[in-house]
Amino acid sequence: MDVADLKVFEAVARHGSMNRAATELHTVQSNVTARIRSLEREVGVALFQRHVRGVSLTPAGQRMLPYAARIAKLVADARVAALDDGLPGGALALGTLETTVALRLSPILSNFARTYPQVRLSLITGTSSSLTADVAECRLDGAFVAGPLDHPALHTETVFQEELVLVTPRTLRSLEQLKSVQDLKTIVFQFGCSYRQRLEALLADMGILTAVPLEFGSLDAIIACVSAGIGVTLLPRGVVSSAAEQDLVTIHALAADKGRVETLFIRRHDAYVSSAMQAFVDIARSEAGPLMVAA
Repeated sequence: MDVADLKVFEAVARHGSMNRAATELHTVQSNVTARIRSLEREVGVALFQRHVRGVSLTPAGQRMLPYAARIAKLVADARVAALDDGLPGGALALGTLETTVALRLSPILSNFARTYPQVRLSLITGTSSSLTADVAECRLDGAFVAGPLDHPALHTETVFQEELVLVTPRTLRSLEQLKSVQDLKTIVFQFGCSYRQRLEALLADMGILTAVPLEFGSLDAIIACVSAGIGVTLLPRGVVSSAAEQDLVTIHALAADKGRVETLFIRRHDAYVSSAMQAFVDIARSEAGPLMVAA
């Protein structure tokens, strides 16, 4: 079974499209189709159902997918291990929450880039749910996500603690006023964001069960919408303190059990820890101080 075929299989499964997988892999669709057919002949069963909108995994394909990603990752780790002479270099693919970028990562990334210029560091943003899946399924080497998290395949370290606050338009000066708002809207990241889930639970505890979520893709857009009076959100105090000081929004402190969240750094238990990854973790620990605890 060819590792290159498994990479093509994983890309097609993720995109649900031969054409989009070909674009990602910098090849042509006919090559992707040929590789998938070859793989299906080798395993003796159809891995995809073809339809007008693209393709979807068959039950056999669903069972095979986790192994394909792990095999490809093991081969990549073996190559990295063979070339890793202890001097950090090569590629390091990481993910993070947008709020963590805004609050915490600037000194870590600056220090790392300055100290280890030979490392090709790439960083993407996403929700805790999507980033956890990307690490578990070997698409990222590691990621910063919001806790708590208990995943059998993942090693976690507590890096930071944040205070979450309810953020409302400046006209709402108390949480009691929130209960009287007609057609309340929440301004949130896409589904899978842990802050969004916490906000929904918080509003439910207050007896507000009908808030309509409006999804936005950036932190600035969310804060701007709250400032414009469109709705409310839940974010770390640090990313909204400036807007509150300018009287653009009102922030409401929460009880400790609802307003505290840990930011975790996650990676697979079975992944090879390259010198580049170890160097990044060491710098993150140094910048975070004594809080960083492995679990």
